[in-house]
Amino acid sequence: MLKANNLRKTFSPGTVNEKFALNGVSLQLAERDFITVIGGNGAGKSTLLNAIAGVFPIDSGDIFIDSKDVTKYPEHKRSQFIGRVFQDPIMGTASSMTIEENLAMAHRRGKPRGLGWGITNDERALFIDHLKILGLGLENRLTSKTGLLSGGQRQALTLLMATILKPRLLLLDEHTAALDPKTAQTVLDLTERIISENQLTVIMVTHNMKDALKTGNRIAMMHEGDIILDIGSDEKKSLHVSDLLEMFEKASGDQISSDRMLLS
Repeated sequence: MLKANNLRKTFSPGTVNEKFALNGVSLQLAERDFITVIGGNGAGKSTLLNAIAGVFPIDSGDIFIDSKDVTKYPEHKRSQFIGRVFQDPIMGTASSMTIEENLAMAHRRGKPRGLGWGITNDERALFIDHLKILGLGLENRLTSKTGLLSGGQRQALTLLMATILKPRLLLLDEHTAALDPKTAQTVLDLTERIISENQLTVIMVTHNMKDALKTGNRIAMMHEGDIILDIGSDEKKSLHVSDLLEMFEKASGDQISSDRMLLS
């Protein structure tokens, strides 16, 4: 379903700020794979998602989605295949627009735009049905400005917007990290439910090793711009956080330096 082959990306090449962000990363996902990506600060996790999403051109390598070569596609063209939720809830929605207007933008993504903006009765009914899934009462607040929502409500709405068209690939970039623990768990539970019901293929970056172990069917561990471990479903079931730390140290010859990961 997804094939990323030998991806390389260097930022500020030839300068004192040169950073080798991706060093030949290769990753394949089958249909309905749900892989969690972990690693220390600067390991390349978000850079990998950005490369797949087309935020910037890669230096070399290629990316295929459903056997279609999207390597040269700009970000807006890849959005017809990809849904994404960021760490910051503010990034996924337009604060000055209403809940239904944000959903309408997501629902019409990739479709021809006419002069009319009005939301149809069919669209509104669809939005209400989807909002009910969240269990947050947002179906009764369609005309509320998104900027008035809490961080958790906004992130749940962003998740709904990212999946309303059932993307071929969903990218989750530490999408619960900015939330308090209780809200983060609520959003993660919603995430798993929506992914399961829509049978989505997912890459989720997380700093939380416990979440990585209990979520999805694979774990990829990154270090210095490459994937050093790819742990399958059977092996993953028997692992604990201490096992992941030991495996990381053996594979990288280094120790986890991220306090966020050690404390999770």
